[in-house]
Amino acid sequence: MGDVATVTGMVLSSMPISDYDKRVVLITKERGKIAAFAKGSRRMNSHLMGVTQPFSFGTFELYEGRATYNIKQASISNYFSEVTSNLEAVYYGCYFAEIADYFSKENLDASGMINLLYAALKALSNDNIPNELIRYVYELKAMVLNGEYPKVFQCANCGSKEDLMIFSISTFGMYCKNCKNTPKDGIAISQSSLYTLQYIISSKIDKLFTFTVSEDVLAELRMVLGRLRSIVFDRPMKSLEMLLLVAK
Repeated sequence: MGDVATVTGMVLSSMPISDYDKRVVLITKERGKIAAFAKGSRRMNSHLMGVTQPFSFGTFELYEGRATYNIKQASISNYFSEVTSNLEAVYYGCYFAEIADYFSKENLDASGMINLLYAALKALSNDNIPNELIRYVYELKAMVLNGEYPKVFQCANCGSKEDLMIFSISTFGMYCKNCKNTPKDGIAISQSSLYTLQYIISSKIDKLFTFTVSEDVLAELRMVLGRLRSIVFDRPMKSLEMLLLVAK
């Protein structure tokens, strides 16, 4: 058995392997996204049974082999029971976890994504913020952390910061009143929606899930993020398909 590594992170997903084991995908601050085996975790008396559940956040001690990790033990500080006890929240959480899995790589710093995922899961227990809005905030900020997001602070054509009103997915940018006819695929968005996009992109993670928007703004975010997903993600998110079937 190899050295023991201690990492801080969250379980993104787990699946059964053989009769008693599980394969777990973790997103960690120290090692990025890694896969680890939890041997015997499907046995009723296993001390690893609970710690391998999705959304479990804490510290994990791993035996580090040449090509694999094995979970030795874990200390979980948050199981996100407020999420796992609500079916709709579970679907949102699974979608957020799939996005984190999509963007994260092994041995690359994942601190930002972990903090974003943690904050989004916490927000799902806040009845004052619509889950749909949490989703759009999370999607856009995840893109920001990955360096792929629209330029919404100045006109993509002339550089003006005034009278921005048209969004173009083909150029990933905004256009001002004077340049509004430049993009062939431009769509008009309100100043409130523009400010919301700017706020999400520029704000720190701990300030993200602290506001609500009108139904009109939510509809425009739905349209913009739908277009962004089609460009940024090179494959459909399976959990999103399930989420759309159950979300209210």
